[in-house]
Amino acid sequence: MPWPFLIATAAKIIGFTFVIILPLIAYSTYAERRISAIIQDRVGPNRVGIPLTLFGGSKDLPFFGLLQPVADGLKGLFKEDLTPAHVRKVFYWMAPALTLVPSLVTLCVIPFGSELRIFGHPVKLVIADLGVGPLFIFAIASLSVYGIALGGWSSNSKYPYFGGVRSCAQMISYEIALGLSIIPVLMVFGMLNLSDIVSYQAEHGWLLAPFWGEGLTWQRWLLLLPLGISFLVFTTSVFAETNRMPFDLPECETELVGGYHTEYSSMKFALFFMGEYAAMIVGSALVVTVFFGGWSLGFGLDEALLRNAAGEWRSFAGLAHLGAFVAKIVAFVIFFMWVRWTLPRFRYDQLMKLGWVFFFELALFNIFLAAFIIAAPSLGWPRTVIGLGVLAALVFAAIAVTRSVEPPARHRPHPSSR
Repeated sequence: MPWPFLIATAAKIIGFTFVIILPLIAYSTYAERRISAIIQDRVGPNRVGIPLTLFGGSKDLPFFGLLQPVADGLKGLFKEDLTPAHVRKVFYWMAPALTLVPSLVTLCVIPFGSELRIFGHPVKLVIADLGVGPLFIFAIASLSVYGIALGGWSSNSKYPYFGGVRSCAQMISYEIALGLSIIPVLMVFGMLNLSDIVSYQAEHGWLLAPFWGEGLTWQRWLLLLPLGISFLVFTTSVFAETNRMPFDLPECETELVGGYHTEYSSMKFALFFMGEYAAMIVGSALVVTVFFGGWSLGFGLDEALLRNAAGEWRSFAGLAHLGAFVAKIVAFVIFFMWVRWTLPRFRYDQLMKLGWVFFFELALFNIFLAAFIIAAPSLGWPRTVIGLGVLAALVFAAIAVTRSVEPPARHRPHPSSR
């Protein structure tokens, strides 16, 4: 391999993963604590700042508590690392790393900018420009459940073990809906390369906001219905895959004490914590890339501000796109946190029912709906209407069958009526 390619790849790995994503993970913990404090009408962390008194100053600078993640990291590193005697030690030590690493590996196929020109050579702002980006992300991201399951099993305790088993069941239930929900998106794009998908959206409009560019036909507007359903199923499945509230059943304190990481402390517990936030950031990055234009500024701003007269990207376009991409991720991460501190936790039977009975069928029928709309010009209106009618009949039949096999709900009398 040529040396410039190796140097550029190493720079992208270090710059994107260690300079941008890891600090974003650290400050996601600070942001969640501040956002939850705002929702619950309290203060949150606002004390840890610049310790000027250590250097002879009269007082410290609180600096809005922005150095709280640094203090938390130092505490995790220097806190006593306790390994219980009853655990299966090798697997107990492996589990936290197996939770964090897959989330970081999936970042390599997500484009975080258009391109930069370095010494006259164009450099794509993506670590590995694979032609099967979404499939690679699904394959690698699903491996993180092994870390959770392994942590629960190796703890040799019933509550962590229950949490690990719950996580496996949850992953299987929502991985199917996650994969099915993105098929209509790939049918619209006709490609699997994430860089090409983002470039297409930059020219023709974001997937869920096609308000500029060429090719805005009636078919494109009709496709907003199946694409909106795909976004709903995909986003909810990402919540379930990352074990975030209201899908945090593998670690719920009321039932399992702390779930799969009950027996962990110090930096090993911090790695589980980082794995959850890394998965949340990767999920947000994938949603932004597929549905909201990735690094594209949108609304025609890319063409107006970042291209020259020859149609090429300006020298600073890559950095501008990187800033837009990170801003979108931050906005979606805040949405994750807002949902967590707004909705109550599901019961486990509700979680399973939502995944198998509702989202699975909805995502499956949504594929046929998108296919009919895409094929409408070649099929003709009569066949399209007949096909949609048959699809609607199948939907109502599936709903009827599902309701017929459900046990009747039991209504417990109110205590006051006894």
